[in-house]
Amino acid sequence: MKAEELDLKFERGEPVLEYFDLSTVKRPQLEIKRVNVDFPMWMIQALDREAQRLGIHRQAVIKTWIAQRLDGQTTASKNY
Repeated sequence: MKAEELDLKFERGEPVLEYFDLSTVKRPQLEIKRVNVDFPMWMIQALDREAQRLGIHRQAVIKTWIAQRLDGQTTASKNY
């Protein structure tokens, strides 16, 4: 199928996902890379308390806090 035909189908609201191989789809900049980080015990305990309070896993707390911090720095750097 030519791109123009696919565009027309999409614009008419027809389903087009069947024309794509979704098994090869990648989300740029969202690939997972495992890293190991050592924390002192008091940090682990504080993270666990916060995770329990929020009802989520420790890893989710860490990821959320780091993402918020990085997003804040990105926003701050754009203001200069």
